Amino acid sequence: MKQFTKRVSLMIALIGGLAGTAHAQDYEVTREVPQSSAQVQLSYAPIVREAAPAVVNIYTKQVVRSRRSALFDDPLFQRFFGDQFSFGMPQERVRGSLGSGVIVRPNGVIVTNHHVIDGADEIQVVLADRREFDARVVLDDPRTDLAILQIDAGDEPLPTLTLSDSDNVEVGDIVLAIGNPFGIGQTVTGGIVSANARTQQGISDFGFFIQTDAAVNPGNSGGALVGMTGELLGINTAIYSRTGASNGIGFAVPANMVKSVLRAALNEGQLVRPWLGVNGQSVTGDLAASLGLDRAGGILIDDVFPGSPAAMADLKVGDVIMAVGGKEVIDEPGLNFRIATMENGAEVALAVLSEGFIQERTVILALPPEEPKRNVTKLDGRHPFQGVTIGNLSPRFNDELQLDLFLKGVAVLEVDRRTPAGRYQFLLPGDILLGINGNRIERVSDLTPVLGEDEERYVYQIRRRGQALECMIIPNRSFRCRQ
Repeated sequence: MKQFTKRVSLMIALIGGLAGTAHAQDYEVTREVPQSSAQVQLSYAPIVREAAPAVVNIYTKQVVRSRRSALFDDPLFQRFFGDQFSFGMPQERVRGSLGSGVIVRPNGVIVTNHHVIDGADEIQVVLADRREFDARVVLDDPRTDLAILQIDAGDEPLPTLTLSDSDNVEVGDIVLAIGNPFGIGQTVTGGIVSANARTQQGISDFGFFIQTDAAVNPGNSGGALVGMTGELLGINTAIYSRTGASNGIGFAVPANMVKSVLRAALNEGQLVRPWLGVNGQSVTGDLAASLGLDRAGGILIDDVFPGSPAAMADLKVGDVIMAVGGKEVIDEPGLNFRIATMENGAEVALAVLSEGFIQERTVILALPPEEPKRNVTKLDGRHPFQGVTIGNLSPRFNDELQLDLFLKGVAVLEVDRRTPAGRYQFLLPGDILLGINGNRIERVSDLTPVLGEDEERYVYQIRRRGQALECMIIPNRSFRCRQ
């Protein structure tokens, strides 16, 4: 551990020092404004010729069953009319949608958005040369709104785009957006990077986006945001609009996040992100003043998971994480993004404010542990909890369930609708079981001895949406809950 003797005012210098300056200086030299009328007349056509063949159109089909009116299931109605009204039967219709995608491997690996293919029964990819292929889903990650597809185009290598290091993107860089807006066909629009590291947009769990003013419209989702080197800077994902059309504010998932999802799809096949093992809160202006900082920014650690990478690096409650790998973090989504884009086992330098001084800590990232084992079990027997599927929570399982990684206990995963628990909603998916009939529940194995058959009543405690509830069931008579 390296400790600095100067005060917090040198924080920014430390962050910049961790990042290094040589590469940044080289990168700056390439940025110039036009010097002559000839330069003003320069064209983006060479970049488009190289990049556009790797951008594809995606068409999906989903079979949707319309709901049968409850009137036709009414016993009185059926008594008089039976099932003679065929129009009361559920109807099927095919719903289509469109989007874009980017070929990133010559064997037909394609990156697109999760929301483009979500729920699709059929996925068809149309290349820029108008060839059509059926696609299968290799990996679908709603948390980043990314999906990896695969097509079989034979032995012929397909055109691809190379993923850039999106950390080098700067505000003011010229970018091109390539996609299929409104289904009219492949279209190229141009603009600049309007902002970097946009968070708090509510688009995905790892909200950290490149903002651009290049026109992006419905159908552009999953398409390419390309830089002047012809590399893929990001995947166009969302727009900020009151009408559904472009207002000059578009968001793209950075290429570095795409790399992490692609790496999992091609190697492990299952996406498990490394973790740091801390819970924290963004440092606001008021908190900054109390901590001796001259501005808001950073993550104040509220809790450290025992044995986690953060614990092994001696991070403590009250420390403030200011930078990860030389990149400043100003809020929790930014921290989550930085960690999620790194590989398991990576050594990462953190800038941490601890005891009034900026310190450099080296963290070795690891995958969240699955301890205890999830032990997913569907309950059976003569009791109100019959048909409820439960499992032990752990940091690894919580990550899959998109829960707080620190949450412990037994979670309700599914409830069979055909059982009393499903009909009367004694339990709901996401509930955490805390106790039953005076017995504390910490593991799935704790339930078997306490769920006796033919009990007169069951008093149990749960946590639902952050609130503690106590409920009582008298079988075949009543059910109630209170805070």
